[in-house]
Amino acid sequence: MRKFVGFLVAMGVLHASPEVTEHAQALYQKTNYQASLRLLEQDPAPDAATFELTGKNYFMLDNYEKAVQYFEKALALAPMDSDSHLWLGRAWGKRAEADGWFAAPSRASKARQHFEMAIALNPKNNEAMNDLFDFYLNAPGFLGGGVEKAEAIAGRIEHDRPAEYQHELALLADHRKQHEEAILHLHKAMELAPGEVGRVLDLAGYLGKIGRMEESEAMFAEAWKRWPGDRHIAFAHAKFYVDHHREPEVARQYLELYLKAELTPDDPPRQAAEKLLRQVAHR
Repeated sequence: MRKFVGFLVAMGVLHASPEVTEHAQALYQKTNYQASLRLLEQDPAPDAATFELTGKNYFMLDNYEKAVQYFEKALALAPMDSDSHLWLGRAWGKRAEADGWFAAPSRASKARQHFEMAIALNPKNNEAMNDLFDFYLNAPGFLGGGVEKAEAIAGRIEHDRPAEYQHELALLADHRKQHEEAILHLHKAMELAPGEVGRVLDLAGYLGKIGRMEESEAMFAEAWKRWPGDRHIAFAHAKFYVDHHREPEVARQYLELYLKAELTPDDPPRQAAEKLLRQVAHR
């Protein structure tokens, strides 16, 4: 990688950001965040894309302070970029979570504002819609949260993303302690997206959360049957066992299976699986 960047500089290529970012992006997608950062640090002509990817790497490494700095640099160069607003909102949200909603109101408010700006700039930014829904549902009213606001956001995706709409209705029902209604919505989400393993895992996890263990195990069994060896099932099933103090040896096997898989930034982070493994080892 050093030779690659050195070659560009030696050849007098002053606008190397696209080439550097492309290689760094490939490393990021393989969750090799440190290597991606090392390459980005050598970029002779960093631009908004360079700064955004640098921020994402720091975010994935749980360095949210650095992530905020680089997302702000990205937005200084490209203030109308919806994704940079989304990621800056996420970074501020993580910093707020670290101190608690009530201890860090300014950070939480910044998270909301950037989620809202991301959607204003691109109403089809699905990830921003999801994150703003979660914020509205979970944040207290004085920070701009509220169930009514969450309902309004959910309503905006009813026709374009019906399975996700049912999932958000399930979250709203759970928020109101309406467990049976939540289960019905999760079943509908499965029916609307039969090829998505995550929909089955959502239902399996929720059944476990409310203490319906046999039904939860049945859903996990169905998932394994339909997607044998899937890393998402391995992590979710292992987490279910660890959270409910069940089957530690099976949980260990699933976590080891997960850690051998080729992970992406969209998967639960490797550190989360390693933490679960440590919890298993201490039981």
